[in-house]
Amino acid sequence: MKIILASASPRRRELLEQAGIPFEILIGSTQEKIAKERPCDIVEELSLAKAQGVASAVAADAVVIGADTIVAKDQEILGKPKDAADAFRMLSMLQGDRHQVYTGVTLIVKKDGSSRVISFHERTDVFMAAMDEKEILDYIATGEPFDKAGAYGIQGRAGIFIEKIEGDYYNVVGLPISRLYRELKNCLGK
Repeated sequence: MKIILASASPRRRELLEQAGIPFEILIGSTQEKIAKERPCDIVEELSLAKAQGVASAVAADAVVIGADTIVAKDQEILGKPKDAADAFRMLSMLQGDRHQVYTGVTLIVKKDGSSRVISFHERTDVFMAAMDEKEILDYIATGEPFDKAGAYGIQGRAGIFIEKIEGDYYNVVGLPISRLYRELKNCLGK
């Protein structure tokens, strides 16, 4: 059965490739409307919308994967920064403390004219080292923070500021690949 990733994220693409999961990319038009309040519910809601946006255009049997990742600090959602000042605000909040990264994943399994929806989320606690103003500004100057929730990428230069994590590292990158593999295995009967 064909597997379709409903995401333009290069990190998600790389993780699926590393795992040896064959897939295609198809991106739908999705408006991100948030009705939920808790971070774990928000990421599942957004991943479902992304998967539905693509699944409606797929006629053949397939599994469509939608995913969304957010960073939360004291229940405040930190998305992608709007500009350097917003990135500075976010990194100042996160430095020297613990925060959470949530990724929601939705699988829409289309088979024989019917569809089934499987949604789940993973949470990882991330402990970021204290950073001074110069370190934050230098990191922002790399340009890395601007397309990442919470204004940092654990797999990039920001990795030097991560003291430890509790949970799935790949969840912080953007896709809990081990859990996804198990869910795909269950729904495909392999």
